[in-house]
Amino acid sequence: MASEKNNKNQKSTPIRALIYCRVSTTRQKTEGAGLVSQEHRCRQYAEMKGYAVEAVFPDDASGGGDFMKRPGMCAMLAYLDAQKDGKFVVIFDDLKRFARDTEFHFKLRHAFAERGATVECLNFNFEDTPEGKFIETIVAAHGELEREQNRRQVRQKMVARIEKGYWVFHAPVGYKYITDKVHGKLLSPDGVLAEYVQEALEGYANGRFASQAEVQRFLETKPEFPKDLPNGKIRAWKITKLLRNPLYAGYVHSETWEVSLRKGHHEALISFGTHERILNNLENGGRPAARRDFSPDFPLRGFVHCDDCDKPMTAAWSKGCRKHYPYYLCDTPSCPSKRKSIPRAKIEEGFAEILKSMQPTKKLFGVMRTMFERAWDARLDEAKRSKKAVLAQLADVEDQINKLLDRIVESSSASVISALEKRVEKLEREKFLLTEKAENMIPAKGRFGESIELALKFLSSPWNIYENGSLPLRQTVLRLAFVEPLRYSREKGYRTIETAIPFKVLAGLQGQNCQMVLLGRFELPASPLPRECSTPELQQPDKQAGPVGNGAAGEI
Repeated sequence: MASEKNNKNQKSTPIRALIYCRVSTTRQKTEGAGLVSQEHRCRQYAEMKGYAVEAVFPDDASGGGDFMKRPGMCAMLAYLDAQKDGKFVVIFDDLKRFARDTEFHFKLRHAFAERGATVECLNFNFEDTPEGKFIETIVAAHGELEREQNRRQVRQKMVARIEKGYWVFHAPVGYKYITDKVHGKLLSPDGVLAEYVQEALEGYANGRFASQAEVQRFLETKPEFPKDLPNGKIRAWKITKLLRNPLYAGYVHSETWEVSLRKGHHEALISFGTHERILNNLENGGRPAARRDFSPDFPLRGFVHCDDCDKPMTAAWSKGCRKHYPYYLCDTPSCPSKRKSIPRAKIEEGFAEILKSMQPTKKLFGVMRTMFERAWDARLDEAKRSKKAVLAQLADVEDQINKLLDRIVESSSASVISALEKRVEKLEREKFLLTEKAENMIPAKGRFGESIELALKFLSSPWNIYENGSLPLRQTVLRLAFVEPLRYSREKGYRTIETAIPFKVLAGLQGQNCQMVLLGRFELPASPLPRECSTPELQQPDKQAGPVGNGAAGEI
């Protein structure tokens, strides 16, 4: 009687089941209904068999053949380990969802068997017979064959697309993918992120950022730029990767798939010449990073040098009995002026007089514009002649490449081939530079205004731009207006000032004695008056005209 009751309870207790569903990509999970449809079919099968489904384990990653790379599969095995007192049936929609690798297929079968779980599939009947195992092996091997063929086909398509000048991997920061009618999936500049990347790359190439650390600090100040550390910082290796990436210069390549550097179809953020300067700066290295403590309180810190030791002055606030006082001072240990402070107003007001004195009169500004126009026309003629020489040089490089390729084909020595390939790679980069140079040597019509307006604006009002600009803009004015840092003596004030060439020319044009009229005691070196500009009108400066450009400063 008791045995009949136990048999009855066993028959009434349904078999416990687990469902496993898998799609290969996250996109199939979010945009398709693969996981939902698989679960629906598996539940129908369990209901038909009288199984009680306890849990569903989905995966949206291939993991190759290794099932341990799939989070859902690992969770299901852990669930079985935690339920050692019960037996389960694991249900799959299709055998391809099991493991598309013959080796891992049977390892997974063994893993389930060790945990007392049986496997059932909607479109395959597992049989524990020699014939059944043979068929199972064939089906598993066929799944592995399909996976390897698909991978080969995808790789071939990706390699072919890179060879045609298209990027096929994840879009780097500063770019996004768009769908183009002609090119299909194509990289495109990503708004403000592209502007930040362009500014960082060009800044490192032209010396605005003296080190990778400065580039890193610049990008960390941009809220929109993606940070990869919890404290809002960027890993240093990501900055190096960004600086070395030729994608930003409009070129693609793949070392893994042995696709050499070639011109891409996407829009470049920088020129290839700029990219080469970046690589050169990275190779040379050793440039010290700019100070972190630059602040608007002391814009001349680091630029004004002590006249006694020729070392950059530092600056600080000094605490008085009622308020703080700003000072510049030299902190060099062996300097006679060490820790002898100079009021900020004295240094910065003197510097203001220097910049104000460098602003030309309205009449001189008009002459300057005419000079620029004549220089532009002369440069245009010269550019046309130079372009022919560059094209001849380009043809010579192409001829050298072809000869080296012939030698590679004829050679049977691996070391010789490797050396020749390196020479070809170097010549290819030279070819890219020459091609870009030839394309950009002759400016398009209307470029004169675009190219010269910013320069004229700066030359006409350096003081206004400095006074109204941000700290980075002020530092830019200092680098453009002066050839070298200013030297300051505690007794004599500012010493000899070496201005940039355009201001030297203006100094030579202004006044009867070819010297710029300066305020106070400051005097800049004179330049000879150009012969074509030595007219009576220029020799008699307009005493009524004041400095040009007293409006608010704009961006340089």
